[in-house]
Amino acid sequence: MDLFTIALFILGGFVGLIVGGELLVRGASNLAAALKVPALVIGLTVVALGTSAPELAVTVKSCYAGEADLAVGNIVGSNLANLLLILGLAATVAPLTVSSQLFRLDIPVMIGAAIALFALGSDGSVSRGEGIALVVAMVMYLGWTMREARRETRKLERELEDVAPHDVPATPKTFVVNTIIGLAGLALLVYGADYTVNGCVELAKRFGVSELVIGLTIVAIGTSLPELVVSVVAAMRGKRDLAVGNVIGSNILNVVAVLGMGATVAPAGVAVSADSLAFDIPLMVAVSICCYPIFFSGMSVTRLEGALMLLFYVAYTAWLAYSAAVIGQPPGRGSLVAFLAPLAVVIGLLAVTRWRRQPWGKLPS
Repeated sequence: MDLFTIALFILGGFVGLIVGGELLVRGASNLAAALKVPALVIGLTVVALGTSAPELAVTVKSCYAGEADLAVGNIVGSNLANLLLILGLAATVAPLTVSSQLFRLDIPVMIGAAIALFALGSDGSVSRGEGIALVVAMVMYLGWTMREARRETRKLERELEDVAPHDVPATPKTFVVNTIIGLAGLALLVYGADYTVNGCVELAKRFGVSELVIGLTIVAIGTSLPELVVSVVAAMRGKRDLAVGNVIGSNILNVVAVLGMGATVAPAGVAVSADSLAFDIPLMVAVSICCYPIFFSGMSVTRLEGALMLLFYVAYTAWLAYSAAVIGQPPGRGSLVAFLAPLAVVIGLLAVTRWRRQPWGKLPS
């Protein structure tokens, strides 16, 4: 397979994933609306899971194909891209606000999910039993989120009005058409995942780059495009807490839903390589934790902080490429310390500066 054909496979796969995810969300949302399911429930379940559909499709396909590094790299890389690339880009478009619900519930859960991924994979794999436990955690999280969100139902309904349809007629034609749309989206997701995984595996073989690095970079960015579109559009339309919520929710679901389902369907679970445990997964945990003081100080993400997030993501991606092409091996624990030291200093300075400007007593309630 020549390089041009490989590129077409990957590009075609990404198009299938994005279009398939959009069709699946649209069909499922219209069916739910026709059944008079509230927009709040649609937004917190169908749409939230829909933006993680590309990651799910690639992970499940990779697990079946025995490409565990690609599956884990896709999840970890997508989470890093969500926090640094997507949130950073959205914040440079417009400063983002963080709601008290996200601060009290979703952000701690995101940090817990990242730590759980490291803990579960520390023995070299995420077993089928652990995958089932993650799926159960997903159901509990979604149920808890909807229960807590009832206090802010009207606000969330307004935020989700662009993604959750209203007044869909409950006619036989509606059910048939939207069922076809949903099935077409599902088919595109399956074929898109197949082309993406096959193309990326061939690319890794051709250039001698590990599947883990391919998953952390090319696949991660490609499967994060739905989150990128949602967050940037939300920021441009002034729905700035929705932009943050989309990223945080996606990171949680990438672990509990995507990894959980992948490990559940894989006969031997999902193998977690020593390379990812040495650098990438700890970095994801550290970045997740570092977001807490940023969000807490002022309950917002400023343009400066967004620009620094983007800069850090560029440095991370460049270091992965350098390690693969020049050093010939993935980054290790030494690289992890080199990345975390300046990150901790910058985050600490930003947080202290903003806390000093914030009057005492105006903490999240």
